[in-house]
Amino acid sequence: MAFIKLYRKKLEENYAFLDNTFKSRNIEWGVVSKLLCGNKIYLKEIIALGVREIHDSRVSNLRKIKALDPEIQTVYIKPPAKRSIESIVRYADISFNTEIYTIQLLSDEAVRQNKIHKIIIMIEMGDLREGVMGEELIAFYGTILKMPSIEISGIGTNLNCLSGVMPTQDKLIQLSLYKQLIEAKFNISIPFVSGGTSVAIPLILKNANPMAVNHFRIGEALFFGKDLFTGDTIEGMHNDVFKLFAEIIEITEKPNTPTGELGENVAGNSFSMNDVEDLGITSLRAILDIGLLDMQPQYIESDDADITIVDASSDMLVIDISNSKKNYKIGDLVAFKIRYMGALYLLNSDYIEKTIE
Repeated sequence: MAFIKLYRKKLEENYAFLDNTFKSRNIEWGVVSKLLCGNKIYLKEIIALGVREIHDSRVSNLRKIKALDPEIQTVYIKPPAKRSIESIVRYADISFNTEIYTIQLLSDEAVRQNKIHKIIIMIEMGDLREGVMGEELIAFYGTILKMPSIEISGIGTNLNCLSGVMPTQDKLIQLSLYKQLIEAKFNISIPFVSGGTSVAIPLILKNANPMAVNHFRIGEALFFGKDLFTGDTIEGMHNDVFKLFAEIIEITEKPNTPTGELGENVAGNSFSMNDVEDLGITSLRAILDIGLLDMQPQYIESDDADITIVDASSDMLVIDISNSKKNYKIGDLVAFKIRYMGALYLLNSDYIEKTIE
């Protein structure tokens, strides 16, 4: 069985880097755990870091977090679905919201459960995913203020996740101005302005975020140390908290060109001679015990730079080891670096073992 390994020391060091970065600037932050897909082994590692606020987009994952530590503040980070209202009020201390209808359902359910449910109102600022339009915000806010058992903890926005719109100082200043507008209109104080996710960290490191923006939700940077502006690893962080290992189950010298009548493969792709025009007649190929059911080849990269990924079927991955300086044998493990989306596939698979070092 292929397996994914979490390196505890690297995770701890990434967390310490981020915690120091935020605390030194008087910014609150929470860990986004959705990458972990509710895996209790890894959730325990997150909790052991001292995290007191965890965000997730699956209420089932928040339920697991509450079972592990009821004192952790749980945050549901997408607009709630109607059929999930009861469980969201039960297991999420805070939810992100954009619809008056949904917030009314949350209010009614919170009354039934005799709880105060907190919400963050998300504002559309260009990325065209979730968010209340700016010109509707004042009327929206005024309506929510009247609802029982609902406490508005703040406002927030999401950038980069759909259209790729990057956070800028101007965008965060605009978010700060919404805070000032609401506070002046309703004579209230907004505790939190949540300025976004890992993509905003380069701005924070440059001290380019407005003081009013005092909260962020961080996932990818914690696990991959990635500067999403440049694609590089943030200095002082690790990009390999996770690593994939897959076992070699066959090694054979084979032709580079298939023989027989050709059609689409299981993934709907067709073979092209352009794929082999720069190769020789044959190559030394290895088959690994992992396939498309568990991962997508474009999101993994072998630690051995001389290995080339050929293609994958549902349960097997074919690699070319012709140019490798290593003498691979049946049963050897091949290690892969993983990108964020690659880790998401792997961690969501029941067929990939999850381990810790």
